[in-house]
Amino acid sequence: MNPAAPVIAVEDIVTRFGAQTVHDGVSFSVAPGALVALIGGSGSGKSVLLREIIGLQRPTAGRVHLFGVDMWSAPEKERAAVRQRFGMMFQDGALFSSLTVAQNVAVPLREHTALPAASIDALVALRLQQAGLPADAGAKRPSELSGGMRKRAAIARALALEPEILFLDEPTSGLDPITARGLDRVLRSLVDDLGLTVFVVTHDLDTLLTVVDRVIVLANGRVRADGPVDEVTRVDDPWVREYFAVRRMTQPGA
Repeated sequence: MNPAAPVIAVEDIVTRFGAQTVHDGVSFSVAPGALVALIGGSGSGKSVLLREIIGLQRPTAGRVHLFGVDMWSAPEKERAAVRQRFGMMFQDGALFSSLTVAQNVAVPLREHTALPAASIDALVALRLQQAGLPADAGAKRPSELSGGMRKRAAIARALALEPEILFLDEPTSGLDPITARGLDRVLRSLVDDLGLTVFVVTHDLDTLLTVVDRVIVLANGRVRADGPVDEVTRVDDPWVREYFAVRRMTQPGA
């Protein structure tokens, strides 16, 4: 694949649920090696779009390409190969409660590789470290972890197969500000140190202002703004103006 080609290409996506139109021609592309945030109001279809991008939910119309592969019309063998090139962290983490953190992280490695146990153990330890977890976290069950550590454990599992893209749905939701900023630093390091592309659905203004390279705004079924956050804040759109004005007023020290 051409390194300059987009790793994510969303083309004229339309999503309808009965008479309700959620997306009405959404298009954008993402180049490799960037941290991109998708924002929008409640009901704008951010998580729905994320599920359509990764092939979990079929849009009503339009096309999604990951690494140049159409996620809805390519042969299953091609789409299966693409699925091993990205990792996904769902909003609630979706960890297996009956397994330890290390066992959770090992699941994709055991399912999709023939690596010996010693190699899997070494990779699990590396993924935990990359997600910012202490070594002893691997032996704990998800219920024994704080909310922030569970999010990091979910990131570690999403990194298990060394993906090129990491998708995250509201990774800082429910976290205190200190923990949330620590998670932001993890995401930034994955881009800067490992060269991953990170695509995150978020409503966290601090994330947008401190670590994100680019913001895509969904409103009224379409992309209303797209660019670096300082440019997006100046876009003449009612929702964009209100979002950043309200968010800034609710920040500490505002």
